[in-house]
Amino acid sequence: MLIESVFRYIAKGDKFLSPFYLVALVALILQACEGKKTKIGALYTGPLEIVHNVEVKYSEQGAMKVLMRTPKSLRYQNETKVFPDTINISFFDSLGTVVTRLRSDSGRYDQNADVYIVKGKVRVVMSETNQILTTSELNWSPRTRKVFTDKPLVVRKKGSAEVTNAVGMDAEQDFTRIKFRKGTGIYKITGP
Repeated sequence: MLIESVFRYIAKGDKFLSPFYLVALVALILQACEGKKTKIGALYTGPLEIVHNVEVKYSEQGAMKVLMRTPKSLRYQNETKVFPDTINISFFDSLGTVVTRLRSDSGRYDQNADVYIVKGKVRVVMSETNQILTTSELNWSPRTRKVFTDKPLVVRKKGSAEVTNAVGMDAEQDFTRIKFRKGTGIYKITGP
């Protein structure tokens, strides 16, 4: 509005303002307008915390139940933790003996759902039943003490030709009881 008034004044033909004053006045007005702008930088979306050589221990009534080890943990703004490298988890029985071992390529902890999710080549070795479970994803809830997935999985019995294929499962956190959601077949593989 002020700039329009100045230009109208000059357009009338009055030579009262020199060009130097006009340029200085326009620069002053533009600088004043720019000073009112609030500059906002890009929001940081990276990890707030990086921890190396992580061990997460979960116990019940003083007895170790789960031990997770991973080389790195990244914590983000929403409290989600990401484990970008290999994860090794040991599940213990009531006597403190490891009964199940799990290995995956990566994982994360979802604070909102209170669930650990492991992904990639997930391999679970159950020593008491001599079974090996493989899948692409498993979830563990510390609150319910359950392990579950809706992904396809395969269970092989060591020293046997028996293979069980299924889609989805629910199990106790130490894999003592497994319930398949949709079994797709039990096969006996015979070699040459």
